[in-house]
Amino acid sequence: MNVELRPLAEDDWPAVTEILRDPTVAPWWGVTRDDIREDFEDPHAVVVDGELAGVVDLWEEPEPGYRHGGLDIVLAERFQDRGVGREALRLAARILFEERGHHRITIDPAAHNERAIRCYEAVGFTRVGVMRRYEQAADGTWHDGLLMDLLRDELR
Repeated sequence: MNVELRPLAEDDWPAVTEILRDPTVAPWWGVTRDDIREDFEDPHAVVVDGELAGVVDLWEEPEPGYRHGGLDIVLAERFQDRGVGREALRLAARILFEERGHHRITIDPAAHNERAIRCYEAVGFTRVGVMRRYEQAADGTWHDGLLMDLLRDELR
């Protein structure tokens, strides 16, 4: 299985919208608007053997005293639990560390998303703390988020 990242192309957006609306993905991603582009800062397509499998979004905090990068990831259901997420996160982390010069990156899954948390820990992310009532679900309830971070020399 060959996992690659590339900039998200204009014609990828309909497939990304479908991935985000999938019942196995939507509870973790939240409300999906008709035009989801504004929810992404620097999206990269996750491509597995030539097929779009999901998106890794990279973002950066530019304030010099707090400068760091961050990631979000979403994968279509059929690419989950196959090692695709771990490899995509490693590739994205290398972009932020090696190409963009960050020393630290963060990710913030729902505190109850154990599958995602296991994936993030597998590549070296560490649990930093719980952010209480951090994100609002589609039903209007608030859920805790888990702040995790990864230092350059911790990437596995």
